Amino acid sequence: MMLAVRNLVLKNLALMLVLVFTACDQPLQLPKVGNIAVTAAETSNVSIEQAFASKHSDIVVSGNGVVTKLLADDAKGSRHQKFLLKINDRQTLLFAHNIDLAERVPLAVGDAITFSGEYVYNPKGGIIHWTHHDPRASHAAGWIMLRGKKYQ
Repeated sequence: MMLAVRNLVLKNLALMLVLVFTACDQPLQLPKVGNIAVTAAETSNVSIEQAFASKHSDIVVSGNGVVTKLLADDAKGSRHQKFLLKINDRQTLLFAHNIDLAERVPLAVGDAITFSGEYVYNPKGGIIHWTHHDPRASHAAGWIMLRGKKYQ
């Protein structure tokens, strides 16, 4: 466990150094929702990586990744758009985006997205759901952002 924490700290330190040196040459371009820039904290995968390592579930997270596979929709009960998203070299997430409550995201393999939703642990990397608004306003609203458009 200590080795995993040390590796995570070193990885984050290396990423920060890359960002600092890159920022010297050009400004960091963060994705936008409308005219509002998404903050770096909203696109970091650290909370997801920590939840996976500690096997925690039911945690609202934000992050980013690249679509690796489009799956058939789940049509049992509420319909869900399903796809796999790679967030780092070791972890892939299964997304279940409710298309009865939110617009379908026009994804293709290789698309980079940012997102907010609820993480549920599983040994394959985890599941992200609640990537939409809650019509009852009893749950934090999630979203998926693709090419500057927010789907929720």
